[in-house]
Amino acid sequence: MLKYARHIIVGIIDFFHKPFARWIPTQTFRYLACGGTNTVLNIIIQFVAINFILHKQAVPVYGHLIITPEVAAYAIAFCFSFPPGFIMSRHIVFPESNLHGRIQLFRYLLTTVTFIFISYCLVKFFAFVNPLHPTISYTFVCIITAILSYISQRKFTFKITPVETEEVVPD
Repeated sequence: MLKYARHIIVGIIDFFHKPFARWIPTQTFRYLACGGTNTVLNIIIQFVAINFILHKQAVPVYGHLIITPEVAAYAIAFCFSFPPGFIMSRHIVFPESNLHGRIQLFRYLLTTVTFIFISYCLVKFFAFVNPLHPTISYTFVCIITAILSYISQRKFTFKITPVETEEVVPD
């Protein structure tokens, strides 16, 4: 079933890639398509969570500790968008990776959490450097993290490890 779904999704993405094939490599286009889809999913879940689940109310955690509705909605969205993001990256963007699935999952979680922290720091930095244009600043943050995320997933999370072959020494 997963192979059939992958075949359909890859077919659709590659169909839309044809006009851009001259400028964008297939793997990069697949990453953009899957990442963009997952980002839209994340935004929709955040919207639903903040407006219909949390009703824009803070979430009490323990004693006087509360979580703002924005952070709680982000956490909810993360829980629902993380698995499809991993599955799409593993099976559509980087299917040639020969690392074990559990290693890929751990590395994907590690890079995702790292880029959440990097995004937060960059948003704070650009808010300090360019306080008058937050949308432009956030656009730069998205571009920077998308490029770095693609590189880290390609070179770390879903890298291809050389297969060790035994050398036969003649007698």
